[in-house]
Amino acid sequence: MVRIRVLVVDDHRIFAESLAAALAAEPDVEVSAAGSGPAALRCLERAVAEGRRFDVMLVDADLGAIAGSVPGQREPGSGSGPPPPASDGIALVAGVRVSHPGVRTVVLAERDDPRRAALALQAGASGWVAKDCSLSRLLAVIRGVLREETHLPPALLTGVLRELTAARKHRTDSERLVESLTPREHEVLRCMVAGLGRKDVAARLFLSPHTVRTHMQNVLGKLGVHSTLAAVALARRAGVRPADLAGDVVERSGQLA
Repeated sequence: MVRIRVLVVDDHRIFAESLAAALAAEPDVEVSAAGSGPAALRCLERAVAEGRRFDVMLVDADLGAIAGSVPGQREPGSGSGPPPPASDGIALVAGVRVSHPGVRTVVLAERDDPRRAALALQAGASGWVAKDCSLSRLLAVIRGVLREETHLPPALLTGVLRELTAARKHRTDSERLVESLTPREHEVLRCMVAGLGRKDVAARLFLSPHTVRTHMQNVLGKLGVHSTLAAVALARRAGVRPADLAGDVVERSGQLA
């Protein structure tokens, strides 16, 4: 019998243990539970080291929303590079998509929310399921996502499609604005996305702070925003990668050697 290995991730211990016990009663399901994002990542890494990879991860949508953040994830749609801090189950989904792409993820939610369900799909989730759904429904979703299916409650379909369409248009508009930048301005924008201030950008690009200030003003003007934070948010939507600071250090070290 081929067994399905499931990881339940929820910071409500009683719920997690009850769900794990119900799933484990199935003859073809093997279950583990984790109470936080970091604990889930440790479980996934340990399973890989032991040659027992998980097939499906069930994640609480509100995981760690108050308790703290999960390291190693990036905002959905933000492209590659150092990720910003994240604080919920959807962010964990995004991180697992990068670090463990073979694991299918399903988000467990207490309420229907088209916007968050759309974000979950963008982050890499294969399904969005109500926490109070029946065990048979949840098992059907688990088996379905392993067949590359995507599962959403019918009541959410219209709202999720609307959200995804709006997000796609927003991303397209952002990409168009970024394309209007000169190569030097694009380079400055990548430094901004990496979190560098004006002096650090100047040192990295061998420019004067005054010149960098001019480039930054041009970037803000062309993107139609009024702050660095807004420019960075737009750049992430457009998939702009942050400057590779680690690679730059290695390159400069090689030059000095």
